[in-house]
Amino acid sequence: MSELIYSWEKTLNDLAFEGIDRSLNVPHSPIVDQEKLQLAYKHCINITKEHSKTFYMASSLLPEKKRRAARALYAFCRVSDDLVDCGNHDLMSALELWRNQNLQSLDEQIDEVTLAWADTRKKFNIPIHYGEQLIQGVSQDLVKNRYNNFEELAEYCYGVACTVGLMSMFIVGFKGEKAFPYAIRLGVALQLTNILRDIGEDWQINRLYLPKDELDAFGLSEEDIERGVVTEKWRDFMRFQIERNRRLYAESIPGIALLNGDGRFAIGAAAELYRAILDEIESNDYDVFHKRASVKKIKKIQKLPSIWFRSITTRFN
Repeated sequence: MSELIYSWEKTLNDLAFEGIDRSLNVPHSPIVDQEKLQLAYKHCINITKEHSKTFYMASSLLPEKKRRAARALYAFCRVSDDLVDCGNHDLMSALELWRNQNLQSLDEQIDEVTLAWADTRKKFNIPIHYGEQLIQGVSQDLVKNRYNNFEELAEYCYGVACTVGLMSMFIVGFKGEKAFPYAIRLGVALQLTNILRDIGEDWQINRLYLPKDELDAFGLSEEDIERGVVTEKWRDFMRFQIERNRRLYAESIPGIALLNGDGRFAIGAAAELYRAILDEIESNDYDVFHKRASVKKIKKIQKLPSIWFRSITTRFN
């Protein structure tokens, strides 16, 4: 295993290996209707295309079977998240029902997303417990909307993002346990980018994913978030956040060399294209209250050749 850099990483690594130790794969199932299965995968492709242009583009760089599996994973994660963000009923009960449905065997699945996801888990031997950890992670939004420090926030990032990276790693293929800390670091980096981009949107639904002690250190309060005014204090705070975010990307990227060769380009593209959102936040003068930073398609395409070159030469250091 690669050396852990931060104090908060040990907890997250323990959670990752708990995912392996406590999981059994999907029980053996009879052969399912292949036409029904193909329609289920097509549904997952459509969900991915509609909701995440970056993930859709990055996953298109995978071989066909892995590409299809990655989009089933995305659909599973998307539905899990939407149950919390878009529901209007007993959300905890809905999540528990969703969790139980995903624990069922392949031949018991009636939902298109859970059918494709169960098939993907079975084919790529993905530990079930990671999906349970993700559902537990998204459920945290129902009971917690403030974070005292980065350690608390990192654990939240594990539940909603690192689990996705770990499941993706099983789809792509990887070289041993030393790949895990890199995947976890990348998951935290990706989720932090989400958090920084969506500060204004999250505030509108009474969620603040910024460590309170760090806001305090820069002389900021929730009243400053409410006002949504870009001040010099806010710029300094965001520079600090972005610097840490970029450092986590830099420290996670070398782990891409530990992935199977046919998946490095896709994962490298996902990391680099998402990291580019930080540039857009800076270009917007750190105004995440009124502007949603996004990378234009032409910029994404322009980045692909250099990412491809590094993927085939494993120059990710």
